[in-house]
Amino acid sequence: MTGNKDLRIESPPKSVAGIKAVFIAMKNIFQVMPKSKAIKVLHKLNQKEGVDCPGCAWPDPKNRSKLGEYCENGVKAIAEEAMEQVVGPSFFTTHSIDDLRAKSDYWLGQQGRLTHPMVLRPGESHYLPISWNEANACIGEELKGLSHPNEAAFYTSGRTSNEAAFLYQLFARMFGTNNLPDCSNMCHESSGVALSRTLGSSKGSVTLEDFEKAELILVFGQNPATNHPRMLSSLEKAKKKGAKIVSINPMKEVGLVHFKNPQTVQGMLGGGVEISDFYLQVRINEDVALLKAVMFKLLKIAEKEPSILDNRFISEKTAGFEAFKNMLLSQDLSVLMKRTGLEEAEIDALTDLIAKRNKIIACWGMGLTQHVNGVDNIQELVNLLLMKGSIGKEGAGTCPVRGHSNVQGDRTMGIAERPSKELLDKISENFGFSPPRADGYSVVDAIKAMHEEKVKVFVGMGGNFSAAAPDTHFTAEALRKCNLTVHISTKLNRSHLTHGKTALILPSMGRTDKYIKNGKSQFVTVENSMGIVHSTQGIFPAPSEFVESEPVIVANIAKATLDQDKVDWDFLIEDYGNIRDLIEKTIDGFENFNERIKKPLGFELPNASRIGEFNTSNKKANFTINQMMDNPLEAEEFIMMTTRSHDQFNTTIYGLDDRYRGVFNGRMVVFMNGEDAARNNLKKGDKITLFNNYENQERIVEGFSVVPYDLPKGCLATYFPEANPLVPIGLMAHSSHTPSSKSVRVKIRLVTPNMKL
Repeated sequence: MTGNKDLRIESPPKSVAGIKAVFIAMKNIFQVMPKSKAIKVLHKLNQKEGVDCPGCAWPDPKNRSKLGEYCENGVKAIAEEAMEQVVGPSFFTTHSIDDLRAKSDYWLGQQGRLTHPMVLRPGESHYLPISWNEANACIGEELKGLSHPNEAAFYTSGRTSNEAAFLYQLFARMFGTNNLPDCSNMCHESSGVALSRTLGSSKGSVTLEDFEKAELILVFGQNPATNHPRMLSSLEKAKKKGAKIVSINPMKEVGLVHFKNPQTVQGMLGGGVEISDFYLQVRINEDVALLKAVMFKLLKIAEKEPSILDNRFISEKTAGFEAFKNMLLSQDLSVLMKRTGLEEAEIDALTDLIAKRNKIIACWGMGLTQHVNGVDNIQELVNLLLMKGSIGKEGAGTCPVRGHSNVQGDRTMGIAERPSKELLDKISENFGFSPPRADGYSVVDAIKAMHEEKVKVFVGMGGNFSAAAPDTHFTAEALRKCNLTVHISTKLNRSHLTHGKTALILPSMGRTDKYIKNGKSQFVTVENSMGIVHSTQGIFPAPSEFVESEPVIVANIAKATLDQDKVDWDFLIEDYGNIRDLIEKTIDGFENFNERIKKPLGFELPNASRIGEFNTSNKKANFTINQMMDNPLEAEEFIMMTTRSHDQFNTTIYGLDDRYRGVFNGRMVVFMNGEDAARNNLKKGDKITLFNNYENQERIVEGFSVVPYDLPKGCLATYFPEANPLVPIGLMAHSSHTPSSKSVRVKIRLVTPNMKL
């Protein structure tokens, strides 16, 4: 992990992006590849029939910018993937496992692209080369030797294409298990559960065009400037069209305050634009209390002005309103407001904006989902939209902002530990076998099962499982108990060093790599966070002839494992169009897939809630009664959330700066309210230890440096994965099992005052 030897702390800037973001982006990519190669890939990035950014899932506009349809962090993502430097057999000869474990995550990622399949056998200290045939045979032999298919778990990251994801879930179910945990379990699973219960669809209901038609946009628990920067351009356009924007987030994030669009003269040379009309710094995980307070006030206003609610929509399209209303009016408003940590005037200002507007978009990120009551958070937000009739109309609706570029597409393709009956019936009908019907393991369930030695083989397609998962030490112990761990990866990462008794690294192609079969260049498809399916096609040769595409890797593992004649795996990978034909037969919404995907803009998947139809059991949108955080703090306890730095995407560390928060050359920091710091006799740069005790187990992380910051009293923020050891494996959201990484109780202990920073 990265220490703080050269840590520097400055005041955060007044705005984000602008010419500085352009300079840093270009500097970053030119350091890792020739300028000619960099210019070529940037020219194609997020363009029609070009290369889809391997970063976030924010949609591309219909009219693409000729200057470049990408952001600073998109450039960093593509630089990581397409860098010239490589990691081959000689690298592993030089570096032992113990040597690599001592390196930081940033250092590991900067070593380059993987070029050869590698194996670590029991008792060995170094990874060694292995042929693809031997690697596939090793996997097949281990899987066939299990006493039950549920002794294997097949993990997926959001980078995976639709084609690879479809083959992966088909293989797992032919093998006999629904153990298909994925990165959605750790981020937006709470959104999917909540939206399915209330609206009948796990996906958001808005399109990109809705942002320019909205009257009010609510942004909950997000930091777009770092996690999906192109969203700021959409918010800027909405502002110019007259929309009001309210940000609700504990930390004051400068990207939600002031934005300088590098695509405009005003952004490059002028003052930019103010994003948020109001910024409400609610205490960590008190969003339900805030929403209840606002809706309580709306109901009181509606007693005199009934038209502020969409009573016709409520009557015709929803169920459960009276029970919801009675529950809400029974609340003690003063208690609700006190929990939020906000002034009543702030809550009144938000209430007034909502009362006077009907075209409302609610956006949210993991600031709402990664809590024990994460599902309640989303359902309460849906309640607000239902009161206003802000579902199923232009300029209004739900907008869960997904993190990884195809995490939503993976789910659409069937990557799910709790698959629908409809999907399993289609698989049975099309492929002539009976897929398993019992629920499989989510990420947390899979970690527990590995720890109990119920899962003995772990296969990860993409991602950095051990770094992304909660309770780092527990997860590492779980992985080490496996007989075999397999990671299908583009780059070296921490998970390769937290391995089973035998470990395989299988080098895969990324978005920028060109896959040619029988003289024909193949493309794959992805789905963005608003349900648009489009193609992405590589433009560069792979790092070596031994690097394979993910569909080919999955097909070859399946051939080595399954004794069947239902699927001709070789036929499917001869032409990816053959895979899409099977997707068309199996997944709703993909009719004429191979024809429709030829359209430069791709095509939109059906979305019932987008048009005001609700596929719930009662065919209504359902009001719900939801719980607030039940996480009382003891004396001297804080509530801690984990977050990303600006030089980071998920577990990929691009650099050691977080310039939008004024942190440079280090990641072991804890952001703390200035008054809290003073009360604990802490100054900027002081070294502290964070610790907690859940279920009689103490968890400790040492070496954090204090950064006084603008966030509510009693709240702390840290980076992940550095703070993941403090997140207990059993602390997870009800129903969704999403780790509660953003509301963890901790205490602090002063280690030693630091030098001046």
